[in-house]
Amino acid sequence: MATPRRFALLACEMLFREACACAARSPNVVDPVFLPKALHDVGKPGMSARLQEAIDRIDAARYDAILLGYGLCSNGVEGLRSRATLVLPRAHDCITLLLGSKERYADVFGKNPGTYFKSPGWLERGEDAAAAGAGTIPARLGMGRSFEELKARFGEENAKYLMETMTGWEKAYSKLAYIDTGVGDAPAYKELTRREAERRGWTYEELPGSLALLQRLVDEEWDAPDFLVVPPGRTLKPTYGDDVVGLA
Repeated sequence: MATPRRFALLACEMLFREACACAARSPNVVDPVFLPKALHDVGKPGMSARLQEAIDRIDAARYDAILLGYGLCSNGVEGLRSRATLVLPRAHDCITLLLGSKERYADVFGKNPGTYFKSPGWLERGEDAAAAGAGTIPARLGMGRSFEELKARFGEENAKYLMETMTGWEKAYSKLAYIDTGVGDAPAYKELTRREAERRGWTYEELPGSLALLQRLVDEEWDAPDFLVVPPGRTLKPTYGDDVVGLA
């Protein structure tokens, strides 16, 4: 009987349920490590630094490869390297991982402009910006504080500007879609998302998710069109093309 391969999986906590479900089904031994969703809010340099620190803490000699449960994520994975082989999906962000492929990602976004997406992870962990520390962009802007708190700290005019900045993003959206990945309390989460859409005056939609890409990641099905394999010591970079990421 062949010895199972052993992988470390470094992933965003937004994918906690989905990644654990895939790891449980994999024939390989998969040791997951999750980082907070709010890591996306520290900006590209901060996110890259935190990811690199997490990679460096993994005992490379113990694993056949380190798997990244991340997409390009605003170039947050740019420049990452490891003493072990790194493997990551060719994905723009976690929505690609929840939909199952970069092709479906492109199709859904093309047909659904102005759509904000929710999933089990977004509902369970999406609001925890404090987990990444005081250096996050929302923390520096004062997100989560009342107008009176902002006024006391920054003055009335600055407080008005900050409040407009913090709520202005909503103007770009008109639809809220729940991605059903088959994990978590789907009926309850769908209802929460529907109510939020109603509160915002947006339309509501449900989309079937797919764990195919995550499953192939942990199952070592790393075909070139969908995955980038980074040899030890090499770094990765965005390509701004259909392949999303490549070797530097």
